[in-house]
Amino acid sequence: MSVTGTEFSESRPCQTRLGNYLWKELPDENKWADCVHCGMCLESCPTYEQTGQEQHSPRGRVYLIKAVAEGKLEVNEQFMDPVFACLDCRACTTACPADVDVGGLIEEARGQIRQAIPLKGWQGSLSKFFLHWLFPHPSRLQSLGGLLEFYQKSGLQKVVRKTKLIHVMPEHLVEMEGIMPEVKTSMRKKYKDQQVIKARGETKREVAMLTGCIMDVMFSDINESTINVLTRNGNDVRIPEGQTCCGALHVHAGDREMGRKLAKQNIQAFENFETVIVNAAGCGCMMKEYAQLFRNEQEWLERAEIFSNKVVDISKHLHETGYEKPKAELKTRITYHDACHLSHGQGVRIEPREILLDIPGVEMVHMPNADRCCGSAGIYNITNPEMAQAVLQSKMENVPEDVDMISMGNPGCMLQMAIGVQKYGRNQRIVHTVQLLDWAYQKESEVREG
Repeated sequence: MSVTGTEFSESRPCQTRLGNYLWKELPDENKWADCVHCGMCLESCPTYEQTGQEQHSPRGRVYLIKAVAEGKLEVNEQFMDPVFACLDCRACTTACPADVDVGGLIEEARGQIRQAIPLKGWQGSLSKFFLHWLFPHPSRLQSLGGLLEFYQKSGLQKVVRKTKLIHVMPEHLVEMEGIMPEVKTSMRKKYKDQQVIKARGETKREVAMLTGCIMDVMFSDINESTINVLTRNGNDVRIPEGQTCCGALHVHAGDREMGRKLAKQNIQAFENFETVIVNAAGCGCMMKEYAQLFRNEQEWLERAEIFSNKVVDISKHLHETGYEKPKAELKTRITYHDACHLSHGQGVRIEPREILLDIPGVEMVHMPNADRCCGSAGIYNITNPEMAQAVLQSKMENVPEDVDMISMGNPGCMLQMAIGVQKYGRNQRIVHTVQLLDWAYQKESEVREG
């Protein structure tokens, strides 16, 4: 293998060059060392299913990443296309007998690509606006939420739709506007002056909660359901003021430097808590992988590893610590979609299903290939709309038609699946698992009070 530059040692903590990777933070050779190109990953890959092309398969991408390290390929447009066309859904790692971390390799390769081929023009400006100016700043996100709330409640949204002004946007953005949920007051804003949201009854433990970016702006009702369920089950809930965006979108986009900055801020914000509750699969997966951002910073590596062990999805937390089974019936037929970064990324599959089955009146209907990606993948449905739509169509073909609701644990999936329901003439309601449990508790209280 052609490797130049300084080698790893205790005095020199990282290489400065690896084949044709010329920038710092090189792809980790250990991540591809166990890949024998057996092909067990092929059937699990959504992009390979759509294209049938080797470069759009997991083993093909691993081969390309390794070839650049060996000096056989350049970091150029031809290399960039298959790397950024990956959904980073992690299904290939689940299927791989050797547990090759393809997702981690893809993200490291994207970091190299964005240093070699930075976004320019309107794409660069748009990326900086969202990834640097907007998402890392909760106050700006809250202002955006206020504007969206005004857009919906003032009647402006109806005017824009009726006059078809909305169609000046690309079709996939029109579809996203069409399923935009009702924007409500963010939980960070609602509980800004409240240090702790006390458990109802006896306090059994204290937890800290990530409110998230999109989750707190577009899905504040899910955050509220999360708080309701936690406090109902003996948890004092704190919302640390210093928390910020998890950095998943930044790392997926190849902006690892900003991802590190946000990771450090979150590690510091949650440092004094033993448990960090997350209700967004993508955020939870990213936060559990913070250590990968600090391979060359020993102090932060250790802090990241400690932090990541505290992060737990809401469904897993409830399953492990115990929760009161509701007594009121919801009487509904539900199917469950496994968000990629919850099932493949965090290994959480059984817990949300058992929560749903513990709700009286809920009938669970099996979804074939429930852990198949829906095509959301962060902002993939915006950056790669054609492939995202093809993956979504494949997903919707597996969604049972005779159900009332589709439950899941990730906001990106909820938006994408809502587009699928609208696009393919379905009438299912898209819900977060924790919402169902909260609604059952609420109905139980109403029956008791009535």
